[in-house]
Amino acid sequence: MNVLIADNQGITRAGLMYILQSVNEVESRCVADKAGLIEELKSCPNGVVIVDYTLFDINDAAELLVLGDRFPTACWLLFSDDLSTDFIRLVLASSTRFGIVLKDSPLSEIRMAISTALSGQRYICQRVTELLLRPERKEEIVKLTATETDILKDIALGMTTKEIAEKRFSSFHTVNTHRKNIFRKLGVNNVHEATKYALRAGLVDSAEYYI
Repeated sequence: MNVLIADNQGITRAGLMYILQSVNEVESRCVADKAGLIEELKSCPNGVVIVDYTLFDINDAAELLVLGDRFPTACWLLFSDDLSTDFIRLVLASSTRFGIVLKDSPLSEIRMAISTALSGQRYICQRVTELLLRPERKEEIVKLTATETDILKDIALGMTTKEIAEKRFSSFHTVNTHRKNIFRKLGVNNVHEATKYALRAGLVDSAEYYI
């Protein structure tokens, strides 16, 4: 069984490689970006992908689901920090080949999640399960940082992640991480929903938006 580790944190990659060393008949490799992930999946489409959605260069839920559709025989285990409830619901509803375990889960649960994915089944960690079963609360005021607010404005005005990075003299990865944090805080899954929030909040003038 082939396992692809798509995670930008060296300590996380090392930890996952250590866990996988104790599993028989498993060959694990790390990929640094989306292009590398796609190339590996082309040659080994039936493996398991352990991906940190929060930090990896996948723009949004829609792009993740496109990858899932493109490689339907792969099993995906999202191994990330906090994810929005709307994002979790969307991904889990899209396919039974997506599972989720949070990075702060107990080691025993992380091992179980990996073992379950290797058997071709979906695993949903305890904290995510409790989150999904929790009664919905009234919408709370979203607190964005000044940087996140500026980036949200640019997103609403139709700028791409690359364009925003060039404008801010930042790396693509930095802006992409901000983008994911914005989407998580707002509880949205795509640019359209984020733009609607920006318009409702008065961050972007409607006249400016339609130019």
